[in-house]
Amino acid sequence: MKNLALILAGGRGTRLDILSEHRAKPSVPFAGKFRLVDFALSNCVNSGIYNIGVLTQYLPMSLNKHIGIGKPWDLDRKMGGVTLLQPCIRKNKQGAWYQGTAHAVYQNINFIKQHNPDNVVILSGDHVYKMDYSEMIAKHEQNGADLTIAAQRVPHEEASRFGILEPNEEMQIVDFKEKPADPPSNLASMGIYVFKTEALLEVLEKYCTQESSDFGHHIIPPMIENNQVYSYEFEGYWKDVGTLESFWEANLALTGPLPEFNLYDDNWKLHTKSKEKPPAKFGNKSRVTQSIVANGSIINGEVENSVISPGVFIEAGAVVRDSIIFSNTRVKKNAIISKAIIDKRVIIGANCHIGFGTNEIPNHQKPNLLNNGLTVIAKRAKISANTQIGRNCRIFSYVTDENFKSGIIPSGSTVTQLTTKDLVSLAE
Repeated sequence: MKNLALILAGGRGTRLDILSEHRAKPSVPFAGKFRLVDFALSNCVNSGIYNIGVLTQYLPMSLNKHIGIGKPWDLDRKMGGVTLLQPCIRKNKQGAWYQGTAHAVYQNINFIKQHNPDNVVILSGDHVYKMDYSEMIAKHEQNGADLTIAAQRVPHEEASRFGILEPNEEMQIVDFKEKPADPPSNLASMGIYVFKTEALLEVLEKYCTQESSDFGHHIIPPMIENNQVYSYEFEGYWKDVGTLESFWEANLALTGPLPEFNLYDDNWKLHTKSKEKPPAKFGNKSRVTQSIVANGSIINGEVENSVISPGVFIEAGAVVRDSIIFSNTRVKKNAIISKAIIDKRVIIGANCHIGFGTNEIPNHQKPNLLNNGLTVIAKRAKISANTQIGRNCRIFSYVTDENFKSGIIPSGSTVTQLTTKDLVSLAE
């Protein structure tokens, strides 16, 4: 049986805010050395699926460089392998930007026809989980289904965030509601679909000629009425790290003694493109507890309950607690970092205090995104020595000394890069 996987990896991930300012959401680093797209790719090859298309759109460069020809996932093959699929305008002048999940697949309908698979597995490129798709495909075939939707029980209070399925006793879906205000059940769609190819091509041609089309709104409801649609209940770990809080929580949960999500399972290896760096190094006065520290890092200070990515340098006297630090960031001497996400190549100056105080006033610009005391510093920011930054703060990329003249950034603040006009005004 021939299966083709399509990974939807073009999303911006607006709820990750400044972490996705310079990269697509599936390219956001996770667990020290991985990126979010690694989980879908690893699941595919571990499930025996070696024909994969990755649909990219928003800021695809870092994702393209990361995946390349797919060698880390054993996808650099003469037959099959991985193909990166960007939006394009065709000879008939159709195409351009993807307008929704189903529209993205429709724009690549010729890619599906060229492979002529029995089934098409459609996946999100930004979820954290380990799943054997072959078991879901087997159930799909057993049921004679046109579409099978992976689903998981979620807390009732969170059900309104998901597409909710209503199956009968045979797990055939009789109703579907996209993010209902009053959910009829707590069986949530995971955004993982197995389509019989013939049925998929038919519904794409029928419902996706309009400018915008999503699976949840435009494909699944009519298929429930006219086709055989079943649910496949998945009971393993699955996390949509779509918000800053859920991203922070999922990372730090990995540092526990027996985390629910196991990175160290030899029976289900997680693959990624790793940069060649020396082993992590710990100084004679360093102290590290309940943390993940990736290769190439040098720790001379203290790290507690944190995730440290490759190439991070934490100087003597510095303290990092309850935080995530991305690659090649430098934390200078006697700095304190508490409950923060710090992106790549950031410089935290000496004696800085990130996440100081107890005032947890929500961020003034993004109160719905930052309200739990978490502070986020974006890529290549440079924080001046002795600066104090409170909680629920957003510090944008490429900020410099000029942005921190006052020395104190109160809780709930947002700091953006100064314009040329701002710098002239400061000089005056």
